[in-house]
Amino acid sequence: MLTRTGPGSARVGIGGPVGSGKTALIEALIPVLQRRQIDFAVVTNDLVTREDAERLRRSGLIDPERVSAVEAGACPHTVIREDPTLNIAAGDELEHRFPGLELILFESGGDNLASTFSLDLVDWWIFVIDVAGGDDIPRKKGPGLLRCDLLIVNKVDLAPHVGVDLDRMLEEARSVRGGRAVIATNMRAGVGIEEVADAISAAVLFRV
Repeated sequence: MLTRTGPGSARVGIGGPVGSGKTALIEALIPVLQRRQIDFAVVTNDLVTREDAERLRRSGLIDPERVSAVEAGACPHTVIREDPTLNIAAGDELEHRFPGLELILFESGGDNLASTFSLDLVDWWIFVIDVAGGDDIPRKKGPGLLRCDLLIVNKVDLAPHVGVDLDRMLEEARSVRGGRAVIATNMRAGVGIEEVADAISAAVLFRV
């Protein structure tokens, strides 16, 4: 097994529209990362509240001290792209409190398809869309969907209920991304979560 070396923790961004499943992804990943004995923490971003951070702290899944909250006070992409200072500081503070931290997950506030992460903040990032948002999302493209390292298509169980041809949606997503990684998930049932954890581990922790 290859293990990440070098100073500091790996930093992974999680972006996507409101309601696509960003917080649900973190909730699903927590027990998987714990089982793999990965030392990790989470930074959430909300507009003017700490709702997502409090949801994770109340979940009982993770030590509440390992969850930090950033209040953007503006469009969510502002603090993950234009000026990620608040998020960088939150990550640095977590590293100070938890020596040996291997991984920090940065959850963006809900945004649109133009949302992207600054590489000053993260090493690698995920973008989450869901079938309930419409099967035309891949055709609309957008920087978030095109530039992310991993695209997640969530809520695949809802496809027959919202009139979505899932196979075509996934095919179109892979096509517009030039064949780059796309994972289909149903986070409530745990479908695809091990694959997501595998992708994170290989990309930024160098565990293969």
